[in-house]
Parts: sequence; C-alpha cells; structure tokens
Amino acid sequence: MCSWHQQIDQRQGYTLLELMIVVAIAGILITLAVPSFQRAAVKAREAALKQNLFTLRSVIDQYYADTGEYPKSLESLVKAGYLRAIPLDPFTKSADTWQLIFEAEPEEGEIPGIFDVHSGSDLIALNGTPYNEW
Repeated sequence: MCSWHQQIDQRQGYTLLELMIVVAIAGILITLAVPSFQRAAVKAREAALKQNLFTLRSVIDQYYADTGEYPKSLESLVKAGYLRAIPLDPFTKSADTWQLIFEAEPEEGEIPGIFDVHSGSDLIALNGTPYNEW
C-alpha cells in the first residue's frame, strides 16, 4: 500500500479537551457580546422614539399653522393627510399608547386640541430619564 493511503486511513480528530476549550472560549465571547447587543437594541429603539416624537410634534405644529387650531386627535392628522399612519411607540409597540398633552385653555365651548405628545412607556432611558418625559 502506498504511503499516501496510510495517511488517509490515519485520520486525525479533535480530543474532548480541545472541543471543551473551543466551546468555553465561544461561551466567553458570547457572554461578552450579548450585553453590547442588548444595549445597541435599546439605543436603536430610543432613536426611533426620538424620530417618532419629532415627527408627531412637527406635524402637530404644521396642522396648527394651517388651521389655527390644534388637532382633536392623532387620527385627525391621518385623515387630514399630515401622516400616513400614526407611528408606533417603539417601547410599547403600539400606536394607541401615546400620552397626549392637551392645550391648557381652549376657546369657549371648544374641545381641547393636542398640544404635545409623549411616550406611553413607563421604562427608564439609558440616560436615566423616563421615556414618558421625552
């Protein structure tokens, strides 16, 4: 038999110790990566919340500039064409949980309009402030 046949027949495998070391190293790396990944996910949701709040506040201001009154509901902004749909709060994952801030003194006999909007989440941001105060 040729020498190269003998080399093929004598296959080398990994020992149990080598496999355990590789698995341990992989576990350590995963343990280090998971918190960074979770923090990045929270940062992404915070960025989405900031953008959605900016959009809603901008549209409320545009509606007021065009009509001279604040919108009575977020749905009225959609009906008037200022928004395609009410954006989702990325922390509550709902468009129905926005905290609506109504104008303090509407005109006599008027329903108060929406002056501002905040997140409906009761969670705390990475910077220590509650999302519902943003």
